[in-house]
Amino acid sequence: MNIRTSLVLAGVFVALLGGCRSAGLYNVSAAPVVANKAVSMEDVEKAIVRAGVALGWQMKPVEPGLVVATLHLRTHMAMVDIKYDTKTYSITYKDSTNLDYNGHDIHKNYNGWIQNLDNGIRSQLTSL
Repeated sequence: MNIRTSLVLAGVFVALLGGCRSAGLYNVSAAPVVANKAVSMEDVEKAIVRAGVALGWQMKPVEPGLVVATLHLRTHMAMVDIKYDTKTYSITYKDSTNLDYNGHDIHKNYNGWIQNLDNGIRSQLTSL
């Protein structure tokens, strides 16, 4: 009985450790562009780029309405598409390295990076 209990407890412990390292993928979908004035596409793009650069992201405007953002930390890389217009913006997963993405779950730090980027974008937009 003790061996069986030990094996069950060991299994629970391993499952908990695995859960500590990953979480469901977090995306930002159609967040409102809130500013103190009417904004142009260029205004929104500049706010997005400023927010990302301030947080260490490499920001690459690809076309009007799309910025590709890449973050390199140690051996990790996260890449997202930021689609926007004058009313909303979205941040969606594009690619990653060493973040254990399996189609649903990803390293838990990724979600924090995206939440920080989202907060930075909102802050830059409200300062317009």
